[in-house]
Amino acid sequence: MNVFQNPTTDLTDTRHVSIGPDERQNRVQHGDILFTLSSENLNECATSSVIRGQPEANLFLNSFCFGLRPSHTDGLDLPYLSHVFRSRAFRKEIPKAAAGVTRFNVSRTRFGKLMIPIPPLDRQRAIGRTLDSFDTLVNGLTSGLPAELNARRQQYEYYRDKLLTFKELKS
Repeated sequence: MNVFQNPTTDLTDTRHVSIGPDERQNRVQHGDILFTLSSENLNECATSSVIRGQPEANLFLNSFCFGLRPSHTDGLDLPYLSHVFRSRAFRKEIPKAAAGVTRFNVSRTRFGKLMIPIPPLDRQRAIGRTLDSFDTLVNGLTSGLPAELNARRQQYEYYRDKLLTFKELKS
């Protein structure tokens, strides 16, 4: 659910499982891009989450996800990637990589052939910053829409009290 719900992986929301000595697990690290592997809904397949921070503990992929680790990140902006993989344009490409009837599964081979736009790094950074700002405005708990609603509520109360305060009439 962490990958499904968050364009940027929440590194504080981890679940602990036991790993057997013979099990091979894929450790995730800063810069990895995680995708959901399957879903009952084609539109929810390959939902992404980018690891933009450094995990403090060993974190591993579960069997419901797969990950991409760019071989070099010097030409990639992680905030940009966290948005581009959730964009409508990229999401339209997912049916090329997933198949199924009652449960859809992503083919990693076909997924690897999907194209993503990679503009110059300065453009990626500008796009990533802009979209992060919009995300904060809409979803931030202390800023954005909740703060705007609180400000409008206070403004309403101020004007209500001003408009409904009458001077006493002298008799």
